[in-house]
Amino acid sequence: MSSTSRCGAQWLCFVLALLAFTLLSVSPALALDDGPADGSPADEPAATDPPPLPLHQFEGGGGLFTTLQAYLVNPSPEGEFVGLPSFGYIHVNMGYSRHLEALTATWTLGGRIELGFAWNFFDMGDLGKEAYQSSEGLVDLSEDSVNLLNFNIRGMLLKDSGPDGWMPGLTLGVHYKYNSTVNTLDDDMSGGLEEIGIEDNAGVDFTLVATKYLKADWMPVPVIATAGVRATKAAHVGLLGFTDEYTFQGEFSLCSPITDEFWVAAEYRFKPSEYEPIPGLVEREQDWWTIDVCYLPTSQVSIAIGYGHFGWVLNHQANRSFGIAVKFEF
Repeated sequence: MSSTSRCGAQWLCFVLALLAFTLLSVSPALALDDGPADGSPADEPAATDPPPLPLHQFEGGGGLFTTLQAYLVNPSPEGEFVGLPSFGYIHVNMGYSRHLEALTATWTLGGRIELGFAWNFFDMGDLGKEAYQSSEGLVDLSEDSVNLLNFNIRGMLLKDSGPDGWMPGLTLGVHYKYNSTVNTLDDDMSGGLEEIGIEDNAGVDFTLVATKYLKADWMPVPVIATAGVRATKAAHVGLLGFTDEYTFQGEFSLCSPITDEFWVAAEYRFKPSEYEPIPGLVEREQDWWTIDVCYLPTSQVSIAIGYGHFGWVLNHQANRSFGIAVKFEF
């Protein structure tokens, strides 16, 4: 399905982007001010122990369950270049004996660069059984799960100017994804995935995300509003592999505190569907949305519970899904 030269070119693109971010993100010309290192509002008083936000998004960046925010995770203290790492775990039950799990890690450098990693594991449930039955024994999948590796770098171009200013925080991200399973699945299906438009087992996403902290006398609570765009070739976020053409998809979220320890959030992620479906086995993608509640028991730990509506995920719908996310900051 994919060639070694194509994979090598994608890695080269990722490395060049890493070098570009290193130069751009630490450039003082792009900084509006010397506000908090994570990019949160500059005119908000800095707490001794700030809350452990943002969360880890399942692909390994700072955000909510499925969308990114333009704030960086666990930034280095003022005057220090190297921050401390953060680690997380996410589990989402998608029904029909299927579940998505993620092990995540981030490390922020210079208050401007966030390096992230995520290992995604997706249990496909009864997909193998249904493929075998519908093909009358011609398709016998040798894998019942998918492994997807995500390598991310995000650079903070602008910091949020706070409720009295108009400038949002702005991050630019490059995200390399490698699916170690999809080639085997394609071979088991005698090239069936390639026939429907799945062309590769690796791809690179590009994201541009803006986040604004909003607070006014007429607002009962502050709101953190985020809007972003993602250029992607991924099918089912890469769990099914990658198509041959980029599409641009929007991602949006709102997040507010109820108390110092409890936050609520809602997010919506538009999804592409650039392959031909296989009825009953691989249906078209649908947009994702979630509603989340986050508990911050300490300045290092965050625990979130989410309700998700994911539409068709391969051979079954994954609506009324529930997930939990835990993150620890050193």
